[in-house]
Amino acid sequence: MDALNNLALGFSVAFDPMNLLYVFIGVVVGTAIGVLPGLGPTATIALLLPVTLTLDPTAAVILLAGIYYGSMYGGTITSVLLRLPGEAASVVTTFDGYQMARQGRAGPALGISAIGSFVGGTVSVIGLVLLAPVLADAALAFGPPAFVALMVLGLFLVTSLGTGSTIKALCMAAVGLLLSAIGQDLVTGKPRFTFGQTSLFDGLDFVAVSMGLFGVGEILYNLEQTEKVQAFTSKIKNIWPSRKDLKDSSGAIARGSVLGFFIGILPGGGGVLSSLASYAMEKRRAKDPSRFGHGAIEGVAGPETANNASSTSGFIPLLVLGIPSNVVLALLFGALLVHGITPGPQMMTNHPEVFWGVIASMFIGNLMLLALNIPLVGFFVQMLRIRAGILVTFAVLVVMVGVFSISNDVFDMWVVLVFGIIGWIMKKTGFDPGPLVLAFVLGPILESSVRQSLLLSGGSFTIFVTDPISLTIFIALGAGVILGFVGRGRRRLVANKQEKVAAE
Repeated sequence: MDALNNLALGFSVAFDPMNLLYVFIGVVVGTAIGVLPGLGPTATIALLLPVTLTLDPTAAVILLAGIYYGSMYGGTITSVLLRLPGEAASVVTTFDGYQMARQGRAGPALGISAIGSFVGGTVSVIGLVLLAPVLADAALAFGPPAFVALMVLGLFLVTSLGTGSTIKALCMAAVGLLLSAIGQDLVTGKPRFTFGQTSLFDGLDFVAVSMGLFGVGEILYNLEQTEKVQAFTSKIKNIWPSRKDLKDSSGAIARGSVLGFFIGILPGGGGVLSSLASYAMEKRRAKDPSRFGHGAIEGVAGPETANNASSTSGFIPLLVLGIPSNVVLALLFGALLVHGITPGPQMMTNHPEVFWGVIASMFIGNLMLLALNIPLVGFFVQMLRIRAGILVTFAVLVVMVGVFSISNDVFDMWVVLVFGIIGWIMKKTGFDPGPLVLAFVLGPILESSVRQSLLLSGGSFTIFVTDPISLTIFIALGAGVILGFVGRGRRRLVANKQEKVAAE
């Protein structure tokens, strides 16, 4: 009954006319930026953060969440039609989706993607409704030492399971923690790392930093890309899949929903990992694996279902435990903090209208995506004809006006420009800005939890091993590190043996 009462509260919030409008805007904008290569949900959400500051917290998160899961389907359109993934999670879809388009079956590929996305998203929302209260009740037993361990675990998993070099990711997380310390000390109020600049007394603004790294940085990097997109000129027919297509895809959709849900909960998981895992699973289970890569509809249905399921279930660690499982959710975490709401176990009690309103809006958003995307495929494809110069000019204008409007401070505009250049350099040199932003967001929470723990123990660090929950988390973290090194060592041994055999 509690679940039904919670959902009733959520739908009463989500069905507010203005919130319905924000759900609609979110999924449409999300689909559009998924189609446009180079933007993606991270850059778009970073650019729109100042706009959401004028909204109600519930409406702001509903809008940003809609952009996030809406972009997952948008990336599918160009993956199928042009072999050009608009979003990283859609890379796997190019394997079989593009081959289906070449065979004149672009319509069924897009149709099954829409159906799989709807099913995966809906299954994840149901799982979120059932699992969130249980996790929240368990997390209420967490004290400051347990939260320290949880924050450290989240940072480690995101840096180790993300893309790119683990060493580089850890370096970026360390820089993020250092940047989060700029400003006044949480206990004494004394300035730290301000170098006499009064503008830094309140620390660096999260919105300005994220807009610079992901907004301006992404824009500068994409300006260097000279690839031209070729328009899709063939007519898309029979978008609704046939009975045979639905039968062939039903198992892949079911498995992708469950797999994506559980991978999405894992910090560092997300769309790319879930879609790759789903594709590997379907190919392994297939009676004829050779069909994959040559237009197998299961190779489209499974990954598309999984990446949408994972994008929704990623809200569980964010809202329930206060741990963003990927970069986009770290930006949503920051947006909630800016609105005075701290995600975590208390959020369900202190802000139930935000918690359950966002979850209910996902039901509605998935229905809107299913209803809108199938008939509007042609419209979204035509968006690829928009010149990059127009998009860049508009984006930079939005960035500068938006960041200045937050506090009417020119200093924040300089922060955006400086971090924009830093983000561009990081992109070119292979440093992922995601761990930096995640550490920047979690830094103050980690510091306050460490301070509280040491106050409780009289300054003794033994509290982190005497607290049973903290000890369990740290043991799990240590085991993960050891297993990671062992696995890496085995892979090196195998690679060395293969090189010796090849040399002989």
